[in-house]
Amino acid sequence: RCGRSTESLATAPYGGCMMIWRTIAIVAIAVTLWAPVAQAQSVTGTIVRVVDGDTVDVRVDGKVERIRIIGLDTPETVDPRKAVQCFGREASAHGKELLPIGTPVTLEADPSQDARDRYGRMLAFIIVETEPGTTINYTREMIAGGYGHHYVYRRPSLYADAFALAQDDAQVGGFGLWGADTCAGQAYPKRDLEDDATAPASVALVPVEDDATLADGFDARTFIGKGDAFNCPAFASQAQAQAVLRADPRDPNRLDPDRDGVACESSRAPRDTTPVKR
Repeated sequence: RCGRSTESLATAPYGGCMMIWRTIAIVAIAVTLWAPVAQAQSVTGTIVRVVDGDTVDVRVDGKVERIRIIGLDTPETVDPRKAVQCFGREASAHGKELLPIGTPVTLEADPSQDARDRYGRMLAFIIVETEPGTTINYTREMIAGGYGHHYVYRRPSLYADAFALAQDDAQVGGFGLWGADTCAGQAYPKRDLEDDATAPASVALVPVEDDATLADGFDARTFIGKGDAFNCPAFASQAQAQAVLRADPRDPNRLDPDRDGVACESSRAPRDTTPVKR
């Protein structure tokens, strides 16, 4: 019946060939949109060690893999280049509570992200069964409790919307590192940022250089002391973000998550890729 003329196809009832082809087209679009989710893969393993709140060692098929958890940035506790950050010990302790040694976990890959980071660590979500038939996403659990920030690297992850909502709730509720009496969302307590004498050595306050104002009139100094209210999309160019990082190398806005001295590397031109020294 699909061999009828073009005119008859155009006037065929909904059960005719035109409807069939429209259905095929809709299905094809749906398959394309959902393909990344369908391709997501997972493996099982057991917890060997919680390095800190966002990095854990998991034994998979007899091999220990270091996992950098997708979507989560917790305060530093083990980086030799940095002082222990505000609420870092609490975040690590809570991570160990959620992931005791020997805990069976599922490592879920995200097709929107890389398989490994620049250090060779596997990138994955960690799914934990808290009781028979009930699981949690470790990233969301940590963010919801105020033990870490929602972290987006280049592209939003599969669960970015849920993580963002969890962070909004934690911030509004003043949970964990969002509390006014803990960190107020900063890497260090406010007193450490306001008083040179008490600031940790790795983030000692530095004089603002004369080049803080760009040719386009952008003044990076206006962003100092505003907490972490600005991320990469807040700036019109990579050069503007770099000027902010240069003016305040403590980087409270986490414009340089890989710590190579270059802010917002994927942002638009004009660009300034001269690394900021820390």
